Amino acid sequence: MFYVIGLGLCDEKDITVRGLEAVKSSTRVYLEAYTSILMVQKERLEEFYGKELILADRDMVEMSSDEILKDADKEDISLLVVGDPFGATTHTDIILRARALKIPTRVVHNASIMNAVGACGLQLYNFGQAVSLVFFTESWKPDSFYDRIKENSDLGMHTLVLLDIKVKEQSEENLIRGRKIYEPPRYMSIPTAVSQLQEVETSRGDGVLSPDKTLAIAMSRVGAHTDGEQRIVCGTLAELGTQDPSVFGEPLHSLVIVGKRLHHLECEFAEEFAVDRKSWRDIARDVYGCTLE
Repeated sequence: MFYVIGLGLCDEKDITVRGLEAVKSSTRVYLEAYTSILMVQKERLEEFYGKELILADRDMVEMSSDEILKDADKEDISLLVVGDPFGATTHTDIILRARALKIPTRVVHNASIMNAVGACGLQLYNFGQAVSLVFFTESWKPDSFYDRIKENSDLGMHTLVLLDIKVKEQSEENLIRGRKIYEPPRYMSIPTAVSQLQEVETSRGDGVLSPDKTLAIAMSRVGAHTDGEQRIVCGTLAELGTQDPSVFGEPLHSLVIVGKRLHHLECEFAEEFAVDRKSWRDIARDVYGCTLE
């Protein structure tokens, strides 16, 4: 059996009982280590699971899946992923490869940012399409995400913006020269995300993202169990963009663009985390048409 097991969002104890049973029964256990990160080191996982973990980087998962799937038709093999297994297309692809090889597969689900985002107080059924925001370079500034945000905005829906992470990435020079030299890990911060969103709004000019009138919610380390480690900060894009980076805590960061169908209960829940409560309530009332108690 080939298991794809979600680890949840925080540490070694977030795995489900069903997932842990699958890990303990497996001959080999791989830890996918590039689409997201856990908040603990691999060694803590190994100690808790009682199993040695094999780090599976992008090259292994995308280019050498046969190595992972080897003998999975005869014995249990597990692939561990942060969050939920279907949070990245990479995991869908390896399941399809397993099926093509007639290898039985089983998915063990867990919490991911896609549902834990509800911790900010916005209702999950009021979210539209999630989008990804990548690091811009001088020559590459993809903006197709803006169209998805606009579509959500037109429907009054919230948008979850997943911020880029760069793990085991190569520079253009090293990539061209075929040198396996990797850049230090980078994780997009809320100020960087806000700056890039405003840059795209300036170039596109459709008025979807107004610095002083668009409400947004910054989230970091969602699901963390230590007091103060999970951070939620609400405000306008302008307010979030001018906060000291330390306000947002350690990565991983996510950003929610608040939709115009904002319900008063959502507004009141999120107000607890606002940079400026009066500003939050005024804009919710005057711009979003939110009826507050």
